[in-house]
Amino acid sequence: MSIHSSAGTSSGAQRSPANNRFLIKLTVISTLGGLLFGYDTGVISGALLYMQDDLQLTTVTEAVVVSSLLFPGAAFGALLGGKLADVLGRKGSLLVCAGLFLFGALICALAPNVPVMTAGRILLGFGVGAAAVTCPLYLAEMAPADRRGRMVTINELMIVTGQFLAFAMNALLDALIKDPHVWRWMLGVATVPAIALFVGMFFLPDSPRWYAVRGRLQDTRRVLSLGRGPAEAAEEYNVIAEHAKRDVSEDKGAAMRDLRAFPWMRRILWIGCGLATVQQATGINTVNYYAPTILRSTGLGASASLILTITVGVVAIIGTVFGIWLIGRVNRRPLLLTGFTGVAAGHAVLALSFLLPETAFRSYLILAAMLFVVFFVQTFIGTLVWLLLSEIFPMTIRGFAMGIAVFVLWTVNAAISFAFPPLVATLGATLTFGLFALVNVGSLTFVTKFAPETRGRSLEELEDDFRTHHPAEVREAPVGVHGG
Repeated sequence: MSIHSSAGTSSGAQRSPANNRFLIKLTVISTLGGLLFGYDTGVISGALLYMQDDLQLTTVTEAVVVSSLLFPGAAFGALLGGKLADVLGRKGSLLVCAGLFLFGALICALAPNVPVMTAGRILLGFGVGAAAVTCPLYLAEMAPADRRGRMVTINELMIVTGQFLAFAMNALLDALIKDPHVWRWMLGVATVPAIALFVGMFFLPDSPRWYAVRGRLQDTRRVLSLGRGPAEAAEEYNVIAEHAKRDVSEDKGAAMRDLRAFPWMRRILWIGCGLATVQQATGINTVNYYAPTILRSTGLGASASLILTITVGVVAIIGTVFGIWLIGRVNRRPLLLTGFTGVAAGHAVLALSFLLPETAFRSYLILAAMLFVVFFVQTFIGTLVWLLLSEIFPMTIRGFAMGIAVFVLWTVNAAISFAFPPLVATLGATLTFGLFALVNVGSLTFVTKFAPETRGRSLEELEDDFRTHHPAEVREAPVGVHGG
């Protein structure tokens, strides 16, 4: 049987300073992929204000520029990342991501027209999608059981930090560079963390679980010893080696054949795709991508809209930090249920706000409602869904299944982002945000019925539970669980 949470927690006290330094280094370097994910998805919100005139964007081409990073970019990048994570390893996949981020940012910054900009955004999207798959997987497989929740969710913190940096950089460059081409600098800044990720990954090993299913057990033992004390590393090595041997003996040789052969794997994949869908159905990215545009539509100027959008990034960081704290103390399911309740209420308030007369009070009320939605998403939903997706899939199909789930996530994201401007133009803001409120009530129903409880179990224990029970039946954490 797998390592129990109590064992992982007690052995955590025996980790040496070198073990803890390695885990910190691992988290900081690998989550640069999350930082780039956040920056590249957030920077377009401010760049659009200047790009519209420079590239002569229409409503349709504006939607294409925004959504091309998401679909086909990030959606197919997720499939690419899932495959690369299985074939090249988690480390190899992140190195590829760094290259995609670097070249995509350069193309976007230098783009002379919409077709070239769209091509650069698609390339960036490949990097975003692949990183969205690989970073959580890598952290979940590298982390000790008692630190898995906190380590994986640091990636979400880096995503929202990247978005905050994008909003802040947009406002700073707007103030410093009085030039209609300032958007090129906004997009080009992303090359710096891309280079840092590429260099940093050469100093990290691959996942011990990826090594194990390829029969490289000495590498598994070596990597475990870097982040755990001797007793904890030995115990976890025995569990991983045993499960790897069983998984390889049962493996049909390809993820699709495994899914056809094992109904329990298909159930997990469908639930993962459902979780990915409801995370994006929160409408969070309508705020991330269009906040300055929404605020400017309420009567505020461009510069004021950019400055106020920084508050979106600040609230996202505060919410994520609070969420990480909660994850170490509260079970996953109650957090998700709280989140969708709050998001539905926030969208309802946002919808009603647009019915008020156009005044400064109305502008700030709309901003407050958007911040309310952002807080509930980042505290209770965004962080939790990425964590659950990194935990629930069995080892032999983990990269592939994560890729499929994140493909669904980015496809829904792209559809919402592309549809948002014409939807607001057709229905009006009140009906559009009212629709989001109804959708999130449906999401609450899905989570109530299907989301499993993963806290307090090792990845191997979760796999054992899902083999013998429907995931929807795994609703309670083990008794006496402490930590993430």
